[in-house]
Amino acid sequence: MSAQHEYTFFENVERSFDKAAKFTKWDLGILQQIKACNSVYRMRFPIKRDDGTIEVIEAYRVQHSHHKSPCKGGIRFSDEVNQDEVMALASLMTYKCAIVNVPFGGAKGGIKINPRKYSEYELEKITRRYTSELVKKNFIGPGIDVPAPDYGTGEREMAWIVDTYASLKPGEIDAAGCVTGKPVTQGGVRGRKEATGLGVFYGIREVCNMEEQMQRLGLTAGVKDKTVVIQGLGNVGYHTAQFFREAGAKVIALAEYEGAIFNADGLNELEVFQHRQKTGSILNFPGATNLEKNTDALELACDILIPAALENVINKDNADRVKAKIIGEAANGPCTPDADDIFLKKGILCVPDMYLNAGGVTVSYFEWLKNLSHVRYGRLEKRFTENLNTRILGQIEELSGKKVNEEERNIIVHGADEVDLVHSGLEETMSAATREIMNIWMSNPDIPDMRTAAYVSAINKVANSYVELGIFP
Repeated sequence: MSAQHEYTFFENVERSFDKAAKFTKWDLGILQQIKACNSVYRMRFPIKRDDGTIEVIEAYRVQHSHHKSPCKGGIRFSDEVNQDEVMALASLMTYKCAIVNVPFGGAKGGIKINPRKYSEYELEKITRRYTSELVKKNFIGPGIDVPAPDYGTGEREMAWIVDTYASLKPGEIDAAGCVTGKPVTQGGVRGRKEATGLGVFYGIREVCNMEEQMQRLGLTAGVKDKTVVIQGLGNVGYHTAQFFREAGAKVIALAEYEGAIFNADGLNELEVFQHRQKTGSILNFPGATNLEKNTDALELACDILIPAALENVINKDNADRVKAKIIGEAANGPCTPDADDIFLKKGILCVPDMYLNAGGVTVSYFEWLKNLSHVRYGRLEKRFTENLNTRILGQIEELSGKKVNEEERNIIVHGADEVDLVHSGLEETMSAATREIMNIWMSNPDIPDMRTAAYVSAINKVANSYVELGIFP
């Protein structure tokens, strides 16, 4: 390829894959099968706009891997959607699910529209028609392919999908499991909204608790008092900022597409969010300094940088100016392979997207299990646990002659609600995955970075699945 060649998103994913494949024992044929997108469905369908005109909508669903069933991946509404992007995101889903031990193959969907330019009724028509097209080709179902929200979609669209699916499949008892990210009233799970941001926090916290890694970066262990810069104040960026602030870190800068703001004493994400709702911009936030360009935030001196917006924002042109010690990829593909090479030279630790933002799919997995079991988490054991804890506490108080204060009593006696169990499951998943990747990285001195170690973990798990299925002798 010529020096001028600009790699596509999917080519960048393949480059990272090839870099890691060298550190595995697998035959070239197995590696090619893992890398390939198994099924690509490109569709076009008409809808009638509110003004009576007909518009043809372009949409996609890609199933990257069937080594586990069902496939899993979000649906994004964006006028940037194209086949290459959907293929790249589907392949990242395969690797992401493998790393965090969620038993799904990777998939992704996209509808090429700017949702801001359509009325709610038009968006409903587009979503329902897209769902019916997927049903026609057997590209959706609780055991086949389970979509979820992504950029430009949310609970509302997922409710339309499950309703359309159920109406086309009467009597299917597990119909609610055909999609995740639904409202709680429609079979959704508590804790799904903040899941990706919380997963990012748990993953970075685990890295920050590793003394050896922190010494190498010249940092103290733990999250407390670390300075954090976050690009993107959407669902993921907002919750990431919230959990870091609550853990004692200082969020010194926030960036959105209209610009960025900086305050060395720290920012409160809720206050910034409310300011933006009121004024239409995060700029001119009281007590903060405006930065000329939103990308300026990426180049601020800080301990932790969290790009939580779109792909390729840190590339060969600006990676050299990044001053953060740790980069936590909350978005999909925010750093290019060229940027990785520069981070390596600068000694920056980049915690890769392909597992760090897996909080969403992990909690989606919990939601899917809830839909198949037809019972919410905690319903069976909550009261039993509370009654048992109350009796144990009563016995201890009686034997010691001392009373526990009301606040502590409530914490000790409390039986787990659905959200407690979901957060607990997510914490275990992210912490275990972080340690697993670090072990692979530290045990092979030739592996250059954490991303390559994450890919090695994913490749090994997917390849083992294929071998165990008997697909390869």
